[in-house]
Amino acid sequence: MKIRRALYIIVVLFMLAVTGRTSAACRYPKHEVRAVWLTTFAGLDWPHTKAVNEASVMQQKKELVDILDSLKKSNINTILFQTRVRATTLYPSAIEPWDACLTGKPGCAPGYDPLAFAVNECHKRGMEIQAWVVAMPVGKWTSHGCLKLRKRYPNLIVKRGAEGYINPANPVAAAYISSICTEITKKYDIDGIHLDYIRYPETWWPKQRRKGGEAERRAITDIVAAVGRSIKSIKPWVKLSCAAIGKYSDLTSHSSRGWNAFTKGCQDAQLWMERGLVDQLYPMMYFRGNHFYPFAVDWAENKYGTAVAAGIGTYFLSPAEGGWPLDEIIRQTNVARKLGMGYAMFREKFLVDDVKGVYAYVKNELNPYPAMVPPMHNVTGAEPNAPSGLTVTTQGKHVTLSWLKNDTLHGGVLYNIYASRTVPVDIDDARNLVAVRTTANRITLDDCGQLYFAVTAVDRYGRESAPAFLPHDSEQSEGFNFLLACDGRTLKLPDVSNELDAEFIVLKSLTGTIVATRPYKGADIDVSRMAEGFYAVYSLASKGIAHRLGFTMIRRKTR
Repeated sequence: MKIRRALYIIVVLFMLAVTGRTSAACRYPKHEVRAVWLTTFAGLDWPHTKAVNEASVMQQKKELVDILDSLKKSNINTILFQTRVRATTLYPSAIEPWDACLTGKPGCAPGYDPLAFAVNECHKRGMEIQAWVVAMPVGKWTSHGCLKLRKRYPNLIVKRGAEGYINPANPVAAAYISSICTEITKKYDIDGIHLDYIRYPETWWPKQRRKGGEAERRAITDIVAAVGRSIKSIKPWVKLSCAAIGKYSDLTSHSSRGWNAFTKGCQDAQLWMERGLVDQLYPMMYFRGNHFYPFAVDWAENKYGTAVAAGIGTYFLSPAEGGWPLDEIIRQTNVARKLGMGYAMFREKFLVDDVKGVYAYVKNELNPYPAMVPPMHNVTGAEPNAPSGLTVTTQGKHVTLSWLKNDTLHGGVLYNIYASRTVPVDIDDARNLVAVRTTANRITLDDCGQLYFAVTAVDRYGRESAPAFLPHDSEQSEGFNFLLACDGRTLKLPDVSNELDAEFIVLKSLTGTIVATRPYKGADIDVSRMAEGFYAVYSLASKGIAHRLGFTMIRRKTR
């Protein structure tokens, strides 16, 4: 393990040497968490207008719409929307009062449901939204939310300095935090619950006591597990994600200097991933140099198939917060990508305000193409079927693509649309993504000339179906719009007429390279040893004449 980590660090150092603005020339991942923390505490990111009448409610909504529009344009795909703030909420809760950020008055309703509005607006843009739940802090000791919670559960809340905190070791803690997450999951079509501050506060340990130990870590893990069980029992496709301190523990080569998840915060985050307790992890890596890169390697080495998104301290670009150069953010995001991790920007305001050009970099260089959130792992059950009934119509300068809708999937079905000037459309290339996670079964695009289309169905776990193809010009589709059935092991062939005098079946890659040749002996071809991917299928006659029979996708389901 030490040798492996040393090699990883050498690779990272090499990345640092070569990574910069040239990263835009690299192949862009189709699956990647690209998240932003949207902070509502004290209206830091949103809202800036207080909802006191109909006009101000409309302005408050417009502020959020403008933010989401900007994030969509930069191909951000995940919004971490702060929903439980400090024992207060941004939705009508039966458990806790309204947060003051909405109206300026604690406990006062804004006249609409901000969480429902945010969910709808995110989904309209094909973005996932996770309800960000601040777990342990409950605000100032005499604040509205803290007072109500102390009155209801007098032994659950402890005072540290001027602040109140839920005591993680109290048996009521797991049930209470779970009840909030359960309420949100039942009432809203969210894509995830995001637990923040799911740890012991740094002010918890008196100087004369040792740092947190096994019992404390177990208490935090029990809360994570309880929340996961609760939300999955209601909607199993709802992700559970957690924010963790950015350094898991001391490394052999680098010290965490006393600030780490395992010891200081009692977050055994790598155990959570190993046990499958979380679907995503967001280590808050608000550091530079050797405080970032070796610890990023450690997260990448120990994610156990979990989607990990490195928390990027975009706020440090501000002169008031440290004045980092933009190049630091460029290096960190590119190294995270090269390590197979996503990234999450803290906070939204510093990104959208384009501090030191960070928004322009993200929009134009880091994320010029869309990306899908990685599918949840360890999911069982049938994957979605490919869409059917594709049609395309052209009217003036617009092209409308439509297909039959399939609403039989548990949790609903979404669609991805791809377009390319070459056939078959390569759905593994993010540059061909036109729209992601659309709920409609039609889309209208500008007529950009000869385009070929593909549409896939996506379930709420993020699993994607085989593509259904359709070219822009149906007159050119002869022999193309025929996707041959394949279960990953056996390819089903169409009837080959005697006139073709077929002796062999040839499979070619998308670049035209012959990958396999099989004698034509019947309706089935064994492809069990071929690599997964798209292939063109041809019949080959004795005189060397080839006829394209169609295309196939070889994909094997994993469990």
